[in-house]
Amino acid sequence: MPPEDKWKANMEKVAFMKKFPGLRVNWDSLVGKTIESVTSIKGTVGDAVLIFDDGSFVVTPPLKPEPSDLREALHRARHQLEPKHPQAYAEYDRLAAKDKAAQRAARLENILGAIHNNLPHIPELKDRLKELVEEWK
Repeated sequence: MPPEDKWKANMEKVAFMKKFPGLRVNWDSLVGKTIESVTSIKGTVGDAVLIFDDGSFVVTPPLKPEPSDLREALHRARHQLEPKHPQAYAEYDRLAAKDKAAQRAARLENILGAIHNNLPHIPELKDRLKELVEEWK
């Protein structure tokens, strides 16, 4: 079999797989469906095929969202999730406020550290800081 025939055969197979009956590639098309089974693929935990009771299915990546994605998901889905997990959202809000306060304190320490470390090298820094303080009064 010539190489181009192998390439064409593979392309034909891939095109069919992408149009396989029941395959869903849009999360919105799964609203209201009931998961019938979850089957791991690639021999590892994480990647899976979710099969729904109507025969539709979706191939999923590992359920290990990045913190930024998870934060965004919790924010956007809050109106739906908070009634079911009020204590979890209360704890999340507490931890988020704690993180924000710690970030603010760390920034303050960084600024003060930078001033302290640079005073010996930039003599006019002290005078400029005094001017700034006077401006802010």
